[in-house]
Amino acid sequence: MDGRAVLAAAEPAAVGNDPWWLILAKIVATFGILVVFVLFSIVAERKVIGYMQVRPGPNRTGPWGTLQSLADGIKLAFKEDVIPAAADKVVFIVAPILSAMVALVAFAVIPLGPNVSVFGHTTALQLTDLPVGVLYILACSSLGVYGIVLAGWSSGSTYPLLGGLRSAAQMISYEVAMGLSIVPVLLTAGSLSPSEIVAAQENTWFVVTLLPSFIVYAISAVGETNRAPFDLPEAESELVGGFHTEYSSLKFAMFFLGEYVNMVTVSALCTTLFLGGWRAPFGIGTLWAGANEGWWPVLWFILKVLGALFVFVWLRGALPRLRYDQFMHFGWKVLVPVSLVWVLLVAAMRTISREYDFSSRNFFIGVAVLLLVVLAISQLVPEPAQKKQVDARDPNPESDYPVPPMNLVVPPSPRLKQVPAKVGADEPETGKES
Repeated sequence: MDGRAVLAAAEPAAVGNDPWWLILAKIVATFGILVVFVLFSIVAERKVIGYMQVRPGPNRTGPWGTLQSLADGIKLAFKEDVIPAAADKVVFIVAPILSAMVALVAFAVIPLGPNVSVFGHTTALQLTDLPVGVLYILACSSLGVYGIVLAGWSSGSTYPLLGGLRSAAQMISYEVAMGLSIVPVLLTAGSLSPSEIVAAQENTWFVVTLLPSFIVYAISAVGETNRAPFDLPEAESELVGGFHTEYSSLKFAMFFLGEYVNMVTVSALCTTLFLGGWRAPFGIGTLWAGANEGWWPVLWFILKVLGALFVFVWLRGALPRLRYDQFMHFGWKVLVPVSLVWVLLVAAMRTISREYDFSSRNFFIGVAVLLLVVLAISQLVPEPAQKKQVDARDPNPESDYPVPPMNLVVPPSPRLKQVPAKVGADEPETGKES
């Protein structure tokens, strides 16, 4: 690589001075990357889970089943589109479009690489770079809640409405923890720009110095995207299909697209905030001077995002679904307090290091390990046993969760004074056995 290319890669992100054809090419490329990621994620998820469950995944459509996602998308697009008679048709149609669009536009500020030269024009591998790019991504993810809530409300059915309400509570709750986990990154980098956050990780990735933030973000991302084991808004055992029960054909495909694009976006944001962004993994940049120059950083970025997507698939195939009250309890009473304490520690150390010229890197690592140990111990300590024991043989136990009678005796009504009847005791004879 010549000296001009090295100088272009070292300059700040060249965004805003691109010609119209290059901007159009970036838009098409960003959309194409997201669609390819979605198609790959669906096939990889079915293949990986099939391997974990000792069964074959899709293996008929295309080489090794690689075109199964494309076939499923075409099938959904041509299926019959049914709109319930009781639905609000305008909102019913707008809701899936809103969910898919906000998921797509959130990827616009993610940097895929450094400055490169395209037909003589120096440009950054990024559609646009906003000074408040991180807030832009959080705002887009928050707007996705509206699509789900409107879909559940406009369907005119009970189960979609319950699924939409549960999804709103879940996504808003875990967005609070996600936002708090990002605050230490912003304090350490000193900027809200994604490209500047990547530049701040030139020597050390934030996953090392801000490990508690990374763990809280990873858990919150799974909960915010409604993925297993946190897919409670669409739990089939309780809510049939959740907020999209009444949807079919292309509208259902839009929700499906929005879910997987959200997975790609939160994985790309995790890569940008904690995993060094497009920078080469540790060791490669030291051994190879050109690892972070030219188009090679795009490869490192894609590999990191694929690793994050694999975690989503791994969790779905390995963990059972949680109970809703346990899930909300964990979000509000564990993740949010831990994030608040960590934000206070990071802010205090930033102030001390600025005032007294004290290196805070080792302190961050030590406090992160200490918090992880405390969190692990708190989870391992068993809860105190309940003093009230419920006897299953008692037909009227004094408990908040009544137990059905175990001896087939119907309990007496509190309003009627009658002798309890035993099931099957006085049944008339039906005749001789044949």
